[in-house]
Amino acid sequence: MEDTLVPVMVCGILFLGLPWLIMHYVTKWKQAPGAMTAEDEQLLDELHSLARRLEDRVTTVERLVAADNPDFRPNIPDYRREPDYRLENQTQRRN
Repeated sequence: MEDTLVPVMVCGILFLGLPWLIMHYVTKWKQAPGAMTAEDEQLLDELHSLARRLEDRVTTVERLVAADNPDFRPNIPDYRREPDYRLENQTQRRN
């Protein structure tokens, strides 16, 4: 009895249970609102441009303060001497 029950259970799980489980979660993932909408992408682009403008402003203020006070050390390196690590692979992060 046990010799036939185990193979039948294994075949049932492999050919019925596993495909049902996979298809169940595939349909759940398709129904989930996980993708970004056009409005979300627009908001993200606006926030990205705002962050870049603010970074430019902070850099300008740091350069002005450094010109007035020679002992001032800005937190970020001078962009003319060293490459900015934040600009590396910028296209990969956006896509």
